[in-house]
Amino acid sequence: SRESAGEVISFGAQVRAYVEPLQAALEYQHEGYAAAMASGDVFLAAGNSMTYCSNSYFAGTNLHTLRDKYAELMKFLEERKQVIFMMQSQFVQHSIFKLIGTDEKPKHVSAEELSILSTNNSVRTSYHFNKAFICFMFRSYDGSEENIEKYLDCISNTWANLFLLHAYHAFYVGLISFWLARKSREKQQWHERGI
Repeated sequence: SRESAGEVISFGAQVRAYVEPLQAALEYQHEGYAAAMASGDVFLAAGNSMTYCSNSYFAGTNLHTLRDKYAELMKFLEERKQVIFMMQSQFVQHSIFKLIGTDEKPKHVSAEELSILSTNNSVRTSYHFNKAFICFMFRSYDGSEENIEKYLDCISNTWANLFLLHAYHAFYVGLISFWLARKSREKQQWHERGI
């Protein structure tokens, strides 16, 4: 039915990205957003928009273009009070700022957001993954090690699924783990984590 079209397209686009180039699968998220909004499902519209931006990031979209897309996404999420999606998107947005070289920070972190970060494993997983990724990109050994360990602690208690984002996480956690193995005295531990 039309009421579930946003959800079907959202999950279908995730599966499609496993068999098509990611750039080709991105437009399905726009369709999922439109279908969700047409049926009044703001949650799924937000999820489709967030996934579109996140997948655009991993597809190699120009960082300045992504900065603008994330600004639009953050406005949409804030207006519709989609706090968890907003927090997870802020983590990627901050990574984009760091890669561009502006290192802007979120304007304000509310008590509600701090509570969510301390209690929601999926949010903590996103937070530590993005911190580890940026530390790795800028070759901060200590930051990479600290955040990848926290990520691994969180992910062991987070439900797994076939979202494409989890495939990116698995790839980059392996890459970071192999890098840490080359730099660490605990090579075996990090090598095993990378496998």
